Amino acid sequence: MVAMCTRTGYGPSVSPVRSCSRTACRQPAVFTLTYVYADSTAVLGPLATYVEPHCYDLCAEHAERLTAPRGWEVVRLPSEAGSPSGDDLEALANAVREAARPAPAAGEPIGQAVEVGRRGHLRVLKSAQPNRER
Repeated sequence: MVAMCTRTGYGPSVSPVRSCSRTACRQPAVFTLTYVYADSTAVLGPLATYVEPHCYDLCAEHAERLTAPRGWEVVRLPSEAGSPSGDDLEALANAVREAARPAPAAGEPIGQAVEVGRRGHLRVLKSAQPNRER
């Protein structure tokens, strides 16, 4: 029997979606369970960004039904931080625009120049003489 191989030829294809760690459950994992033995605590939080050896990925159904051993505490961390609001996105866009603006050269006056030549869309500018009152 020949195993199905990926297009790269490096072995059987693996789904990029992590599934629940519970036996015979094929639902996608959405939570990660970690045990803190020193504190007798089971911590259930959002799905970890990568698989860790002593953590368990759980689907929504198994995470909801989770119970801990007698004397242990279950800590459920919030699953989502929430989506950014329109104000947050606008503030981020403004910050990016501000950071993209070129910094003025040190010692050069801003907006005080005289056009001395033009070729197409290019202009030749000369710094204006500062007004010095004595």
